[in-house]
Amino acid sequence: MPKVSIIVPVYNVEPYLERCLDTLINQTIQDVEIIAVNDGSKDNSGEILNKFQEKYPNIVKVLNKENGGLSSARNYGIPHATGEYIAFIDSDDYVEKDMYEKMYNEAKKGDYDMVECDFIWEYPDKQRIDTGVIYSSKKEALEKARVVAWNKLYKKDIVLNSGIWFPEGLRYEDVEFFYKILPKLNRIGFVKEPFIHYIQRSNSISNTQNERTKEIFDVLDHVIEYYKGQGLWEEYKEELEYTYTRYLLCSSLKRMAKIGDDETRKKLLNETWERLNNNFPEWKKNSLLKKKGLKNLYMRCINKVTYKIAYTLLRLK
Repeated sequence: MPKVSIIVPVYNVEPYLERCLDTLINQTIQDVEIIAVNDGSKDNSGEILNKFQEKYPNIVKVLNKENGGLSSARNYGIPHATGEYIAFIDSDDYVEKDMYEKMYNEAKKGDYDMVECDFIWEYPDKQRIDTGVIYSSKKEALEKARVVAWNKLYKKDIVLNSGIWFPEGLRYEDVEFFYKILPKLNRIGFVKEPFIHYIQRSNSISNTQNERTKEIFDVLDHVIEYYKGQGLWEEYKEELEYTYTRYLLCSSLKRMAKIGDDETRKKLLNETWERLNNNFPEWKKNSLLKKKGLKNLYMRCINKVTYKIAYTLLRLK
């Protein structure tokens, strides 16, 4: 059995793919498998994958499917994983050569269900290390965790047995996946080193804002419905309300302020305020908002008037 199965969704990333695969092939850990899912690429990505599979037949497994998006590709690859642990990496990013050895060793040392690491925002002219906080409980994870899929190592059996998949056809798939699988994770470990080079492309989905930016509403609704359906709502209500508020007033608001079409932007900014206050009319009383920090101070200052000021300033940034 491989120690780690690394699932790599691939769609039209010809300029980046070889670098990504090279860093996975040359990991210092032994016994890994790379499951590359060709999601209907139209460029030469498929040829590059076949070349790697021919050269490293015992490591690289190429799966081909019709285009269905990032979530679809990840979901397609999960059942093919045979490793003890499972990881995800996007095919335009790349990793340090000792990433999976250090994360696997940490996972085994603490018998962790998930291990998280730091990463590097890689811009054309600079780098920035993203250093996350170490959280000690599931409730604290809801409040503080970074929800990207690719800086984590999961026990494969937990992923397979959870019945939780990445939502297909929606953006912000990592948000839904992480918050849903979180209650299944009893032990979480950390390696406080930046291993992943997170490439920033101006034309990437995450940097393109339009009406699809509102899909964060659907993703957060799915999370809340899941916790209610699992009988977890009362236990995590305070944290889920805080998380919902934080997304709508911080990262999501920033993205919506960047939508180019005036009508769409104004409609979604209004919908954001309405959804927050309709779903959580008492959000300002949330105990987690009382904690120190600039983000919490900013959210405490938001009202119907300052909300408009906030998104205007974000629009100008």
